[in-house]
Amino acid sequence: MVDERIKKHAKIIVDYSTKIKKGENVIISSSILAQDLVHEIYKLVLKKGAYASIKWNVSEFGYTFYKYANKDQLNKVPKHFFNEVEDAQVFISIIGDFNTKEMSNVDPKKISIRNKAFYKVGELISNRPGKMRRCLTIHPTSALAQEAGMSLEEFSDYVYDCVLQDWNKEARKMMKVKKYLDKVNGLMIVGKDTNLTMSIKGKRFEISNGTSNLPGGEIFCAPVRESLNGEIYFDYYSICSGKKVSDIKLWFKNGAVVKATASENQDFLLKMIKTDKNSKYVGELGIGLNKKINKQTNELLLDEKLGQTIHLALGTAYKSCGGGNDSAIHWDILKDMKKAKIFGDGKLIYKDGKWLV
Repeated sequence: MVDERIKKHAKIIVDYSTKIKKGENVIISSSILAQDLVHEIYKLVLKKGAYASIKWNVSEFGYTFYKYANKDQLNKVPKHFFNEVEDAQVFISIIGDFNTKEMSNVDPKKISIRNKAFYKVGELISNRPGKMRRCLTIHPTSALAQEAGMSLEEFSDYVYDCVLQDWNKEARKMMKVKKYLDKVNGLMIVGKDTNLTMSIKGKRFEISNGTSNLPGGEIFCAPVRESLNGEIYFDYYSICSGKKVSDIKLWFKNGAVVKATASENQDFLLKMIKTDKNSKYVGELGIGLNKKINKQTNELLLDEKLGQTIHLALGTAYKSCGGGNDSAIHWDILKDMKKAKIFGDGKLIYKDGKWLV
């Protein structure tokens, strides 16, 4: 018996998030642990008269690839896969981990090489507005629940509470903040070990309204690349490729990271910053606004929408909000804003987790 919430989740993905139409090519990439959700999506895709291609992720396949792949295999994306993504109109990706620590001991250099190889595929999926509609979502698994410090039942309730919302209503709430920030030219973030300035002049904020990300619940923009100056401390630890990086602090000069420290896995942090010539620049400023997401779960799809937080993403900038930086990485790192401030063009507009505008 399939959980009714899974059916509702599938319906939101197909009818709202991606708006699948007759004759379209749809790629669904998922862990086999999410097969109930995939099955429900598949049925709805067929009813729409569209064509689905399913890519299953199997336990330990990622680790096995990095262990045995030679240099050529690390650097190459099979042409048939590239062509399939290029020909698709919809890409649905479902997080459903078997083991969140699978990549913990993989050489970060190999991960960096693979990220570079997949850069063009990522561009096809994320940066083709009008040609590709994408949705990244999540299906509860025991591994994800354990990472969040919950039972599977608790985590499932938490996920569906975040996902099964009226996204048109949530979008209207976020639009109010967006409209104000779209008139601002410069921002200053002040808090614990933090004094960072940046320009957003000529840039536009986007709202995460449950389409490309489900759940949604943030507004984000691409700051002017060379404008960041100062320092910022990230209260929340970050998990990237299975590695936990704690107490991250970054120093910026003319947009570039000139110094970076962490109390845990600092070497990994430094290697990721050196992935390519643009990975030391920021591609995104995000502001979390989803009130249903109220604790760190160690799953970024959820955590980056945490209320009373902001995040910076090192690396590529989405073209939907003006672009300005191309990189093989896009690494979001969260900062707690419960005891911090944001100034817009010199005016205090956000204090201790609350908007003053």
